[in-house]
Amino acid sequence: MSVKNCEKLEKNQVALTVEVDAAAFDAAIEKAYRKVRHQINVPGFRKGKAPRKMIESRYGVEIFYDEAINIAMPDAYVSAVGEEKLEPVGYPEVELLSVSKDGFSFKATVYVYPEVTLGQYKGLSAPKGEVKVTDEDIQERLNQLADRNTRMVGVDRAVENGDVANIDFEGFLEGKPFDGGKGDNFDLEIGSGSFVPGFEEQLIGMAAGEEKDIDITFPEDYHADLAGKAVVFHVKVNSVKLKEVPALDDEFAKDVSEFDTLEELKKDIEAKIAADRQSAVDHAFEEALMEQVAAGITCDVPQPMVDEQARRFVENLKMQIQQQGIPYDQYLKLTGLSDETVLEQAQAPALRQVRLDLALEALAKAEGVEVSDEEIESEYERAAGQYGMKAEDLKKYIDRETIRSQLMNTKAVKVVVDNAVATKFEEKTQEDDASQGEETAEETEKPKKRTRKAGEKPAEAAEGEEKPKKRSTRKAADKPVEAAEGEEKPRKRSTKKAAPKDEEKAGE
Repeated sequence: MSVKNCEKLEKNQVALTVEVDAAAFDAAIEKAYRKVRHQINVPGFRKGKAPRKMIESRYGVEIFYDEAINIAMPDAYVSAVGEEKLEPVGYPEVELLSVSKDGFSFKATVYVYPEVTLGQYKGLSAPKGEVKVTDEDIQERLNQLADRNTRMVGVDRAVENGDVANIDFEGFLEGKPFDGGKGDNFDLEIGSGSFVPGFEEQLIGMAAGEEKDIDITFPEDYHADLAGKAVVFHVKVNSVKLKEVPALDDEFAKDVSEFDTLEELKKDIEAKIAADRQSAVDHAFEEALMEQVAAGITCDVPQPMVDEQARRFVENLKMQIQQQGIPYDQYLKLTGLSDETVLEQAQAPALRQVRLDLALEALAKAEGVEVSDEEIESEYERAAGQYGMKAEDLKKYIDRETIRSQLMNTKAVKVVVDNAVATKFEEKTQEDDASQGEETAEETEKPKKRTRKAGEKPAEAAEGEEKPKKRSTRKAADKPVEAAEGEEKPRKRSTKKAAPKDEEKAGE
């Protein structure tokens, strides 16, 4: 193999002209002969037993050329890339130039890793919010704790607002049951808004053992099959329970925490809320700065890099949807999207992510950022503790290069943050919003339904944690060994079916 020409094209493309000599081609032909000879019939020989020369004399020497080229070309391409010290991005476009018994030549055009010129990354500024924790915030968290520690007490009376009614129900559309409209022994908190509007209110006044039909009309903006339809739910109340909420006192604090007094518990809650909000503020500050760094680089981003990142985003989206118990095909039908549309929607965030990755790598090189083996091992230990597993087991899911890249990213981001200026964060007022342009009457009257696009982060993490999945994708500005975008914690899902809400389709 020899490289006859290496031509740099625009937009980070390189055209390699490669020749494979007679000896290498003949060796590939011999491999091709051994691979396909059993498929060739030669009179006087059993299949696979005819000599190569006999086959070539009967069918022509070119009979093995195509297969031999397929065998020799990949190795020749890899050797040429190594010889020219290129970093290919994606697969090459290959054109066969010539072929004969003396060898063959081909031209491979491929995108290569781009050259990146950093813009300003020190002395940047971005708004940074101020962390505040109010008495109302603390009380809300206490109320949540109390709600999680309530006791359900059976009562011998009719259903009242706030009670939990255990019910059996079945919905009928034009006298026929419809999918997703049936449930047995379902605990429904009256007033929670868990069911379709108008359902819960009509249970008030029913006693245990009582049955009745409830008339419901689904909203006009409901899913197409039930939108605006009048249905009847046959409901039976099995039991009525009252939520007994514990008093918020010192005894409550002892029961739900390691603290002896309610005041100590409140201080702990305040500290945790403040820490969470500080983390969110710091992360938003980092993101605002890194957006500036990514926007400031000079670079022709190869399209294959964007396409690959877009595919990752789509795969992450599929995983998020499936974790919520919704088949991806069904999600596409509900949203009116197609695979092509989802992939197209992922292009813009994918480009931003690739530019951020490139900026971080260039920044790490410019600052001479390094990560030691000791730091990698320490990160494995930290992350293993977070996941509740041994470091050696975690290494089966997350490779060292991923850890190294994430630690380098963290250090690179720290360089930007440590040299940045935080400006006062000003919340938008209604007057500010109005100055940005007026919406039409139609736009303001209807609440906007929004479908998460591939590449977007979920609004919040769900409860629970699974073992980390194997991955080697770098996420710019991520904290080390945190779940990548789309690797959400699985939500706890009830096995009981409820009557559909406005946001949920019957049967889901």
